[in-house]
Amino acid sequence: MEITLEGSIRAEEMQQFVEQAVSAVKSLAGDGRSVKALGDLRQLRTTSPEAAEVLRQGQADAMKAGMRRIAEVVGSEITALQLNRIARGSGMDRILRRFHDEAEARSWLLAPDDALDAA
Repeated sequence: MEITLEGSIRAEEMQQFVEQAVSAVKSLAGDGRSVKALGDLRQLRTTSPEAAEVLRQGQADAMKAGMRRIAEVVGSEITALQLNRIARGSGMDRILRRFHDEAEARSWLLAPDDALDAA
């Protein structure tokens, strides 16, 4: 699964994204797949507290739905700090790794699960 978020995202836009993403995770996990995602967040700007809360809840819901690994490619350190806080709040920090290089992120996602646990 690949997602791209760009610019400043309002809370209602984040809600739409979360609903679509969680639905996709449920569908893939329901087919017995191990759901892994690459998030291209290089053009994402920090979000409002309301949008951040929607994302935090969405991350928790995605994990409950079957999300197993997520690699995020982030361009801004300020955005990365906000995303770290959101991931800690949702518990997604346990299954997430952040990268500056997309090739490294893809490689990590494609590694066998036992190698991911050791990383």
